[in-house]
Amino acid sequence: MPQPLQIFMEYKIEEQKIDEYEREMERILATLQEFGASNIQWFVAADQPHLYVEMFEVPTASHYHAIKKLRQSEEHRVFGSITPMIKGGAKQIHCWAFEKRKGQGEKS
Repeated sequence: MPQPLQIFMEYKIEEQKIDEYEREMERILATLQEFGASNIQWFVAADQPHLYVEMFEVPTASHYHAIKKLRQSEEHRVFGSITPMIKGGAKQIHCWAFEKRKGQGEKS
């Protein structure tokens, strides 16, 4: 059985749109769950103005590719709602998937 993937997304929000963005993120985080995301976390950088990061797990690479495509699209009714707030638009949503590696002392 494949292990879940850890997803990392980052982007910068236009300063004047931060309040609107943060309100909209409630719907986005709930919608991520509908697409199979779990262990969702949302951060703002302490040392880089207006940089936001989302981290979550998805069960398969297919889930990752589907979510990435939708998040980088301006057309999804929920996910697309924040693209006008992102500095540089949807193409500036950076997204990566990571596989967990076994650390020293961990069992397979």
